[in-house]
Amino acid sequence: MTGEVSPLDRPAEPPAQAELRASHTDRDRVVELLRVAAGDGRLTAEELDERLEAALTARTYSELAVLTTDLPAEPLPAGLAQAEAKQLVKIDCDSGVARRDGQWLVPQRMEINVASGSVKLDLTRAVISSPTLQLDIDVKSGSLLLVTRPGIVVDTDDVAVRSGTVGVKTHRGREVPVVLRVQVSGQVASGVFKARPPRRTFLEWLLRRPLRYA
Repeated sequence: MTGEVSPLDRPAEPPAQAELRASHTDRDRVVELLRVAAGDGRLTAEELDERLEAALTARTYSELAVLTTDLPAEPLPAGLAQAEAKQLVKIDCDSGVARRDGQWLVPQRMEINVASGSVKLDLTRAVISSPTLQLDIDVKSGSLLLVTRPGIVVDTDDVAVRSGTVGVKTHRGREVPVVLRVQVSGQVASGVFKARPPRRTFLEWLLRRPLRYA
């Protein structure tokens, strides 16, 4: 009959949202939520291992969704969710203390000068908007501490060490996709630069609970 459209001529219906393919960012978001839930005591170590393995091999949104249906989500503050990361942030610390922690927005580049003070950058709950962070440092006789979480890689090959100390401690356990690469350059005179995971509380260590990232 004239005007009829055969099934082959009809446009294909778009797949349901739940069956769309998940990206690395989607998997990373679920992995972080699972680790936070385990740190809060909502998941056992065995449940965490099982769900992490499922999250890292998930292909669609629906496969990821079933892993967090019984867990509360922690939305970002409204202002932070809409904000854009700065290209450059400078921190000059003479003899005081400077820190960035909580859900702070990580810029693309940071210049940090430490005379005899102390600077701490805690990335465990930081909002990462770029795959790399260029960290230019000048640590004279103070200290600079970088607290990391799984998926954050710190490279200090371009740091010149005079009479100070540079140390990077990586995370143990199951590997997760890289979400941020921190490229560190500059110099450490007689001060200290360290990058490490967060420390467990005495109770978490005693009960062998996983590290908390929230």
